[in-house]
Amino acid sequence: MIRAHCNGSSLQGIARRSGGFTLIELMITMLVIAILAAIAYPIYEHQVQESRRTEARTALLELAAREQRYYATNNAYTSDPTNLGYTGQWPITIGSGWYQIESPNINSNPPSFTLTADVVAGSVQSQDSTCASFTVNSDGTQSSTNSGGATNPSGTCW
Repeated sequence: MIRAHCNGSSLQGIARRSGGFTLIELMITMLVIAILAAIAYPIYEHQVQESRRTEARTALLELAAREQRYYATNNAYTSDPTNLGYTGQWPITIGSGWYQIESPNINSNPPSFTLTADVVAGSVQSQDSTCASFTVNSDGTQSSTNSGGATNPSGTCW
């Protein structure tokens, strides 16, 4: 039988080292986490902002489709939200409350409408300076404006 001679002090050194992390290792880990968070959080916020925009555009297009259905049966557009299946009065807050649709601008000659969804003032979405307002009209033209009121180039927000 072969016996290995172990020095007690070397075993204590191994036991101490395998018991945890050094301060340097923890600091490096925290640095990596901080860098990843600094990169990931703005990307996440941008994606959330875009999903809220999608919610507004979808609601606006749904309302435009309801206006077209109403026109097909009544030969006129309406500014009464109850005729379009909504309860309450204008402005209608849509989705999760980030945007609201203003009363439609109805013209009788020629028959047409314009619908606008604006960001709710004071909401987190109001920090979206690129796409603060969406508009669609009866011929299907879609546009958007930024927080300064300037029209965005085609396709920027839609």
